[in-house]
Amino acid sequence: MPGRVVDAKGNPVAGAVVADDEGHSVATTGADGRFSVPAGTGRVSVSSDHFAPAEAPVPSTGEITVVLEQPLEQVIVSAYRSPLASADSPASTRVMEAEQLHQSASASLDGRLREVPGFELFRRSSSLVANPTTEGISLRGLGSTAVSRSLVVYDDVPMNDPYGGWIHWGEIPQLDIRSVEVVRGGASDLYGSSAIGGVISILPYRPAATAPPATFVMRSTYGGLETVDSAAQGTFHTGKWSGIGSWGLVATDGYTLVAPDVRGPVDRASNVHSINGLAELDRQLSDNDRIFVRGSVVDETRHNGTPLTGNGTRLWRYVAGTDWKNVVLRLYGDNEHYWQTFSTLAAGRVSETLTRYAEDPAAELGAAAHWHQAIGNSFIVLAGADTHDVRASDDETLYTSSSILSTTARQRQTGVYGEALYTPRNWTLSGSARVDHFSNFDVLQFTGPQAHPGGKSLPSFSETVFDPRLGVTRRLGSHLALNASGFRAYRAPTENELYRTGQVGQQVTEPNANLRSERATGWETGFQLDMPQWGSSLRASYFWTRVNRPITALTLSTTPTQTLLQRENLGRIESRGVSLDYAVQPARWIAIQGGYQYADATVTAYTQQPQLVGNWIPQVARNMATAQVKLTHPKLGLLSLQERASGRQFDDDKNLYLLHSYFTFDAYASRDFGRHWQLFASGENLFDRAVEVGKTPVLTLGSPRVARMGLQFKWGE
Repeated sequence: MPGRVVDAKGNPVAGAVVADDEGHSVATTGADGRFSVPAGTGRVSVSSDHFAPAEAPVPSTGEITVVLEQPLEQVIVSAYRSPLASADSPASTRVMEAEQLHQSASASLDGRLREVPGFELFRRSSSLVANPTTEGISLRGLGSTAVSRSLVVYDDVPMNDPYGGWIHWGEIPQLDIRSVEVVRGGASDLYGSSAIGGVISILPYRPAATAPPATFVMRSTYGGLETVDSAAQGTFHTGKWSGIGSWGLVATDGYTLVAPDVRGPVDRASNVHSINGLAELDRQLSDNDRIFVRGSVVDETRHNGTPLTGNGTRLWRYVAGTDWKNVVLRLYGDNEHYWQTFSTLAAGRVSETLTRYAEDPAAELGAAAHWHQAIGNSFIVLAGADTHDVRASDDETLYTSSSILSTTARQRQTGVYGEALYTPRNWTLSGSARVDHFSNFDVLQFTGPQAHPGGKSLPSFSETVFDPRLGVTRRLGSHLALNASGFRAYRAPTENELYRTGQVGQQVTEPNANLRSERATGWETGFQLDMPQWGSSLRASYFWTRVNRPITALTLSTTPTQTLLQRENLGRIESRGVSLDYAVQPARWIAIQGGYQYADATVTAYTQQPQLVGNWIPQVARNMATAQVKLTHPKLGLLSLQERASGRQFDDDKNLYLLHSYFTFDAYASRDFGRHWQLFASGENLFDRAVEVGKTPVLTLGSPRVARMGLQFKWGE
């Protein structure tokens, strides 16, 4: 009689022992979770090192499906695109489930992910008040600039901005996020460009096969700085059809970023008003197979701290795909319109002059597919390919010269990859490799007194890159696992870095059309210790990453009112250090988790400016630590206390502008009232610490103390 063992998410569970109703072992599941028991068996019990045991009756006909609902350790998918228990994965991965995300005090996704040690945006400020061009991710101490050195994917679709590479953190409605997997370390072998620091995989919420015909959830908060954070989601399920409709609103009046002692008459609050929406329609093909279409939009407007500066984004995405048998297919596209205004300030910040207005329309088309197949009980092979094409332009009105500057270009990346995963007994051996071809072409630039369809051609270029990775894990008993991995990775320059002048505050960064891709080499080794009987785990890793030709903003000149920089391929940077992730549950009512990262991230070679060698990578602190204490009581509710500490860092390549260390303390509390209602409250930076965010060259600060209260309503669950 055939059978299959899966976890609560439908992923196959390999190596589970199947016993008959007399307790005799009769089968062991293969890599695909399948097994077979003799005819006439009445019941089976299934046990696994990674899950609580489960039992199920054996039907007279058909396949047995046993679901292991209670994992003793997390199962991760994104690092190797194949389900692995966290202890069996050589990659360092931190998983945040939807419940943990909702119990964070922050109103933004990037704020919630700051509970992962080592996660930081280019600057310390929240995406609620930051310029979008500073919202790239820094992982493993590698820093970032306007663009992220880490890749973000949502249901296998890349989410990095098609033109600039930064992340729109308010794009996905919060109720559509089932969990987030943060993979630290290079992953270009499976994901291609941008995955130098790691991959953040956002897994979508989907109605279960046993879901009721309809559900509805609504969350809404209001609090300090006139901050509103509201979301709603409705689902339906009928027969083989299901659908989701979601909506979100985040708005805040914000605060003035410039430090009080250097503010002038022109300084205003920086803020955001953003709305998003998502709709998806699914058709179930079998128990674990489906086909779907999805569309989403985010529309936001920001004020950037003075009367004449602001920006706005409208980004539409559309996806069609299928998860069928062993094949995953995604066809996707997006259309973006981004605009921004720029100004210069007079001495004393007493007045400002509008200098530029830029529009950056972009369109992207892409496709991705991968296939996997189990061979025997301990071998899995995977193959995949993806491609995407971006067409974009930077159209600027230059008020200082009464002229137009327009640059159009195309970029295309195509990659093929393969992976082999071998799991004999207590070993996990993995090998993967990818070949990418990146090209930047059809570049036209026009400058003159008025718009013109022509222009001069700028040089095109292309690169072919090979990125392998090897990993090994050895379990020593059921509680301890040793791991090691090595990788190559790369990141191609974005059109924003090549052709567009950027500005944050009074820090102006010139583009460089001669930039080439960053190349990284790295390795890490460590261990994971799991003590499920005590609800505790510890993962420790030593990591080392070297990036050749990193794209960096180098300082050209500095005045009291403005800093001028230019993007260049620096010689080499290195980041080495230690990361720790821990979780412990000493009693049923208390759970503690957190982590620490030490990263020695410095410039190690640059022939043109040898004086930079030994300098810290800008906006990277050597010490970062996070902790969360969660207290629960059936009658009193939940209280979550969160802290984050970060050491000192520098804001510039020359290490002249020091940003001091900081400590923040947040809290979240909730109480259920019946089956449908929940009241909750949160507070950020409760000690009202002044967090130094940047010196551009004027000192800017992080968010002051903010408290919010909210209400949640659920129906149909």
